[in-house]
Amino acid sequence: MDPISKAVWCVESRFASGISLDEIASVSGVSRFHLCRAFGNATGRSVMRYVRERRLTEAARRLANGAPDILSVALDWGYGSHEAFTRAFREQFGLTPEELRERRDLSALKLVEPIVMDASPTVTLEEPRSLTGKSMLIAGFASRYTYETTAGIPSLWQKLTPHFGHVPGQIGSIGYGVCYNADDEGSFDYLAGVEVKSFSDLPPEYDRIRIPEQDYVVFLHHGHISGIKGTFDAIWRDWLPKKGWKASEGPSFERYDERFDPQSGTGTVEIWIPLKA
Repeated sequence: MDPISKAVWCVESRFASGISLDEIASVSGVSRFHLCRAFGNATGRSVMRYVRERRLTEAARRLANGAPDILSVALDWGYGSHEAFTRAFREQFGLTPEELRERRDLSALKLVEPIVMDASPTVTLEEPRSLTGKSMLIAGFASRYTYETTAGIPSLWQKLTPHFGHVPGQIGSIGYGVCYNADDEGSFDYLAGVEVKSFSDLPPEYDRIRIPEQDYVVFLHHGHISGIKGTFDAIWRDWLPKKGWKASEGPSFERYDERFDPQSGTGTVEIWIPLKA
């Protein structure tokens, strides 16, 4: 069983208790960092968001059935107070627990049912290569995303396009999509940029990140860029866990060289995953 399926099983069997991300990662057999990346890529949501959504969905069912005591429902599903429960409930469903109990109708609510994972990723990976990557300075445009908002990433590349080849101190003509500063809630920074000689001559409009010298495992994605999610899924769900290699929490990146055609969105993209020493 892959780590995502193990995580889903763990959540579904224990989400009524005070389960933590560390516990879920332990059951899944990977680090919490690995689990966050793998789960977010595979499901489009963070692990702990899924836990919250499942708790609130089951709480909503009890309220729609006329549960007499809202505080008891809150406590049963992991909330320490009526206020905290109401705040989370309204954020997810757009109404209060009292309003739902009065309506007794779930039809307008977007309930979150248990995730059913496919047995295995659909992409078969080529054997990757291992190497030590040099230190690099990358400049471009960055924004913060969650796994629910990654559809906005192409807009960063669109923003970079008129600057490509004209970034002060640019080295070569390779594009880099750098993922960094990931947190447990599934948020991360993504920078679309190019390698530069120095940050000192960059105008303030450019975001920047320093990538240290690091050991990497490098995978290839072939075909249209819209299918890269499947390649990431195969890396995090299948290849890394089976090989027992541990990803570090440093920046990972996509490398777009002459094998990729940005006009059509097709070609070959390298995916560089940093490894723990």
